[in-house]
Amino acid sequence: MILNYIKIAFRSLLKNKGYSFLNIFGLAIGITCASLIFLWVEDEVSFNESFPKQDQVYYVPTNQQYEGEWRTFYSTPGPLAQDMLNEIPGILKATRSSLEERLFTVGDNSINRRGRYADADFLDIFTLKFIEGNREEAFENPEAIVLTQEIAEQLFGKGEKALGNVVRVSNKDNYLVTGVIENLPKNVSFPFDWVAPFERYRDGAEWMTEYGSNFSDTFVELSPEANFETVDAQVRELIGKKAEFTDDYAFLHSIKDWHLRSKFENGKVVGGRITYVRLFTIIAFIILLIACINFMNLSTARSEKRANEVGVRKAMGSSRSRLITQFISEALVLSFIATALSVLLLAVLLPQFNLIIEKDLVLGLANPIHILVLVSISIISGIFAGLYPAFYLSSFKPVEVLKGLKVTQGSASFIRKGLVIGQFTISIVFIIFTILVYQQIQHAKNRELGYDKDQLLSMRIDHDFIPKFDLIQQELIRTGSVHNATLCNSEILSGGNNGSGFSWKGGTDTEDVLISFRNVTQSFFDTTGMEIIEGRGFSNNFEADSSYALVSESLAKMMGDENPVGNLISRDEDNMEIIGVVKDYVYGDMFDASDPVLFMHFPYYARYMFIKTKDGVPVDKALSDIETVLKKHNPAFPFEYTFVDDAFNAKFKNEQLVGELSQIFAILAILISCLGLFGLAAYTAEQRSKEIGVRKVLGASVSGIVKLLSKDFLKLVGVSILISVPIAWYATYNWLQDYAYRIEINWWIFAIAGLLAILIALATVSFQAVKAAVANPVDSLKTE
Repeated sequence: MILNYIKIAFRSLLKNKGYSFLNIFGLAIGITCASLIFLWVEDEVSFNESFPKQDQVYYVPTNQQYEGEWRTFYSTPGPLAQDMLNEIPGILKATRSSLEERLFTVGDNSINRRGRYADADFLDIFTLKFIEGNREEAFENPEAIVLTQEIAEQLFGKGEKALGNVVRVSNKDNYLVTGVIENLPKNVSFPFDWVAPFERYRDGAEWMTEYGSNFSDTFVELSPEANFETVDAQVRELIGKKAEFTDDYAFLHSIKDWHLRSKFENGKVVGGRITYVRLFTIIAFIILLIACINFMNLSTARSEKRANEVGVRKAMGSSRSRLITQFISEALVLSFIATALSVLLLAVLLPQFNLIIEKDLVLGLANPIHILVLVSISIISGIFAGLYPAFYLSSFKPVEVLKGLKVTQGSASFIRKGLVIGQFTISIVFIIFTILVYQQIQHAKNRELGYDKDQLLSMRIDHDFIPKFDLIQQELIRTGSVHNATLCNSEILSGGNNGSGFSWKGGTDTEDVLISFRNVTQSFFDTTGMEIIEGRGFSNNFEADSSYALVSESLAKMMGDENPVGNLISRDEDNMEIIGVVKDYVYGDMFDASDPVLFMHFPYYARYMFIKTKDGVPVDKALSDIETVLKKHNPAFPFEYTFVDDAFNAKFKNEQLVGELSQIFAILAILISCLGLFGLAAYTAEQRSKEIGVRKVLGASVSGIVKLLSKDFLKLVGVSILISVPIAWYATYNWLQDYAYRIEINWWIFAIAGLLAILIALATVSFQAVKAAVANPVDSLKTE
């Protein structure tokens, strides 16, 4: 019986090739789109699954209060890990960790890689899989280092043994390779290429053993029988017990939440990537829904074509349940064909999709879960799309259809119109959301930054570089390609080091204001294009300016209405005289206001060099000249750099992803909707062919007939606009509330989206309308 249904389904498919193509192609696009989203969602929810202790491993952030609000930081005091291990029974292992970038040299091979200095428990907490060496002995030697397989092969050659060999680090220290571990997958929250003992990093720095300095990441592993609430409560109390001078507290953050739930407001988790995972999952089902709506529309619209078939089958004894089964079987056949086509589309589109989302997703047809998902989508789509048409078509009365009476489509026509309205409502919402996301990104990108990011290079340096900087700066300028160069302790776009506890005379009480530190050279403001609006900058005399500071405009305002130049800013027993005010600039969160900044003339703490190239100099020449100078003074260090404007654009990664995917989904939703509209228009023109013929004989113009056939569909689009506007406004308004620096929602955005939907619908319908209008009326009337 089932085989017979399938045969009938294929006959119907071949008999109505045009409608079958629209159904299959529409479903295929929907399934392809949903499959791409589900592959992305699968990758997002599988972050950190390569670490087996999912129920036991926790990160330890800290909450610190500034200006009456709790702010969450991924840093803790150095001694916290050991104190938790000693004093909290439920904690089985604990480790400090600091992410650092180091230069590794073996012979002529030199590479920069980021890794972690950590305690020995780090290797056990993350259950790192050793290819060479073992976890138990890896950190017995204080000069040890553990490399990933990738970095080991880059340094020693593929297939060569790395264990027991020596690598030179930062061109000054030797480390002994005591282990090689498997490469970490890309979907981990805290990636690293190497691990070395934390004591080597501390190297006598006593401030790392004090509770006043938050600098290290802390990870813990709970014992299997430990109660999370009990342990977390004890962790929250520990800093207060050890450091009575602070209200800061630490807490446990599960490995399962590191990627998806890492956004904090006022000290509490409020979401993160999980918001986008939920959003795109809903969108996947919406796209599938639109594709299924097409099937329903086209199937019910063609009801008269199949009325006689239903009448004959019922007259010959076929039950309604068998007819329902037959029609659902036809829908399932179409759905599985569409799925097969979607697999081909996925193979073609997945590489481009990976470029957009910056991942390496694979179709993975060998994965049983992927096969199960595709089959499930096929079955669900087929049943959902075919259910209503099956019940509707099987309800025809054989006496009426065999007598040639017209099939009444009252309810079907009403439902069909409702489905068209639903399709275009969703499409218009997508259009509006795409426009607003683009506007919000451009709004933040075009805001006054307070510095010139164009032609500005950033590169990491080490402490050996700092004494040579003056000479290097002069030689760079002499090349004719460089405007200026400077040193700073942090990236220009990041928060860098910060602290509180500053005071001054007058103005606002600022004991609990968080202030970012910038340790810079004299040329910092000229190189970056920052504007000194009051006073002066630093001089070339480091010793003379070591007790001077500049403040940002927002910090100056806290000091009161008077000119802050000449005022003293103090912390503990250190006093600095303010010699200038710098115009506020944007760093950290590009959609929010930045913390006030204190600029100091301490280049010894610099970790980055910024180089501004001259206008009109080709990029290739400038980079070549810079590399020549740097290689002359630091031949062992590879020439690695980033453009600040690229780093700036990367700050909008999440928003750009949402915008680009929304644009794609909007186009697909419109395409699928138009396929259905195209089919419905063709069917309407076919049903009204005799009416059109009569109207033409009586003198109706082509434009009049086109208007006649188009107006009903345009009414449906108009209703869609009225429904979509409040939905889109509500959704986008709530989305924008996450951004302090945001756009206003203007009425013309909805007008553009509505007009665009009308034009698209009109273009889709008009093709069939014009085709029907120019047809020879003799062909449609000759049988009358």
